[in-house]
Amino acid sequence: MGAVSVETIQSVKHYTDRLFAFRVSRPQSFRFRSGEFVMLGLKVDGKPLLRAYSVASPSWDEELEFFSIKVPNGPLTSRLQHIQPGDEILLGTKAVGTLVLDALLPGKRLYLLSTGTGIAPFASIIRDPDTYERYEQVILTHTCREVAELAYGQELVAAVREDPLVGEFVGDKLVYYPSVTREPFERQGRITKLMDDGVIYEELAVPALNPETDRVMICGSMDMLEDCKARCEQAGLTEGSNARPAEFVIEKAFVG
Repeated sequence: MGAVSVETIQSVKHYTDRLFAFRVSRPQSFRFRSGEFVMLGLKVDGKPLLRAYSVASPSWDEELEFFSIKVPNGPLTSRLQHIQPGDEILLGTKAVGTLVLDALLPGKRLYLLSTGTGIAPFASIIRDPDTYERYEQVILTHTCREVAELAYGQELVAAVREDPLVGEFVGDKLVYYPSVTREPFERQGRITKLMDDGVIYEELAVPALNPETDRVMICGSMDMLEDCKARCEQAGLTEGSNARPAEFVIEKAFVG
């Protein structure tokens, strides 16, 4: 485990009985690239219990934002869900990760494919002006089981469009594409099915995935990562990394 700093919870917002977001103080020395994750946690029985969390806030924010699931018996999240403003939290001093713009080759269109709390790193990326300087179109997909679980993403996108710092860069470049799997909603189904059936391309009036023009970031459950990775590879896209940028990247950090 690397070095950690002790930070203070600034605010907490619960969205459903399974999802909540919180903001913590940001050390002056803390640097990160939009889309990276950091180790975060609490002291349990006198020892640090840390898990990887994507930073949901943009790199210019004075605080750090995180979006978390509540796991009833999760070693960390079962405790973390009870935090209150003023409580202390442990924050790793180094951010890392592959869901960064520099891990992708230049392209025309950027897909951000997410399920559940997998939207967190993309909450950072869509608030980064650099994203809109690199791409003509940014498509954020967010698939959840229930309609109520979309609330964080809906609030996020609305706020980005109105943001005095980023709004002018966003313009009409950002496309929000939500879907739900277990309740009636305007769009139902997993993102992989919407891709396989061509629905997403038809609704957004864009061509199917093409390695010449499209770049993809993927964040969600292990099954979702594998399924979306397979779709990218079938379309001729190659997985990239910080050391070797390519056409798509996935994140393998999980919280429990």
